[in-house]
Amino acid sequence: MQRSAKSLFLIGIKTHSQLSGATIPGHKLHNLNDIFIRCMVEIKSPKRPVNYFAYIVWKIAMATHYRFMRPEDISKCVNGIAAHPVLGPRYGRLIEDLPLALHSTLLHDSFRPTVFEEFHGSTTRFLGVLMAAFVPDDFLQEVKTTPFFWVGPELLKRITRGNSPLLSDAAILEANSTCGLNLLMWHNTVHPEDLRKADVGTPVIAAFDESYRGFRLRELMAQADCLEHLQAMRNAGSIYFHQDENRYGKFPEVSAQDFGNEPRNSGLSRDLALNRSGSWVGTLFLYASPQFGFRRSEQRLLILALNGGTDEELSSDLGISLSAVKNGWREIYDRASACLPELAHANSPSEEWTHDRGKQKKQYLLAYIRKHPEELRPISRKLLQAELVQRRPAQG
Repeated sequence: MQRSAKSLFLIGIKTHSQLSGATIPGHKLHNLNDIFIRCMVEIKSPKRPVNYFAYIVWKIAMATHYRFMRPEDISKCVNGIAAHPVLGPRYGRLIEDLPLALHSTLLHDSFRPTVFEEFHGSTTRFLGVLMAAFVPDDFLQEVKTTPFFWVGPELLKRITRGNSPLLSDAAILEANSTCGLNLLMWHNTVHPEDLRKADVGTPVIAAFDESYRGFRLRELMAQADCLEHLQAMRNAGSIYFHQDENRYGKFPEVSAQDFGNEPRNSGLSRDLALNRSGSWVGTLFLYASPQFGFRRSEQRLLILALNGGTDEELSSDLGISLSAVKNGWREIYDRASACLPELAHANSPSEEWTHDRGKQKKQYLLAYIRKHPEELRPISRKLLQAELVQRRPAQG
């Protein structure tokens, strides 16, 4: 009986902690075996209710999960926007064009939507989608210039007309290798009532962090979809963009009654971020050049592997054969080993690891990648090298 409870605890609490960074009172989730023992002790403690362990498992079962958006999610996304108390009225009949626009942009590097789902036992509830896009300087300048406009409907209009302002994959690769990228929030379609829940808000931040940390960002801007969204952006460290002064400044006091009177934009530029410390948004502008130079196909494989996918699942998600997945791993290891000599030692026997050597190597590499998300972003090593040469001081 104890073995079954422990297995459930370890699997569940690991998933929950990855999503929210949660803690059992007084203890960080590092050593899960030790946490289990401490938890069982706390259950027997008179200071804790008898159902404390059941409460933890219930919290895990209720966890909000997130994943990349798939084509089959588009109809749910559109329905969610139509039913949203703020976004629905903004789109009106334009919503009819949204499914085709989302289908046309979904597989591009410029558009990386994340789906949020709430799991309650065997029941799954679709919460919404977090959508952002990389845009060129001229469109971002339009967003910042009076008169302001609603970003979501305007993006939809231009995509539908065939003059999409979203950057091409080639443009993203070039900008991420040189001057940097402009990231524009399209929408957070999660309902305002759900955003008020900590179990939902924390995964939303985590998903955004995983999706965009490691890019060379130059400016980030978001248009609040609801009052809760505006408050969250302020708490995260964004600065309000005042349309009358055409500059970033202090957040105004906004009530629920006057929130929808005008577009409410906030964000941060790289220059401002370097002069402000202590905010989560500011840390997104910290950047280190990648060392490995993975191909885009290798990066996609690694991104899915970080989410816990097996080789069989990677084969299905990527639409390639299982042998192609295994060949991809070999090429990834060869490329990484050239820059990370420690990876070669991951094949040696270890008292800590009980898996086979191949799994040891994969775990070691994925642990490194989690700490260095820049390795997963589109990059041109040729452009990076050229930039380094330009930055070198002239030799006397």
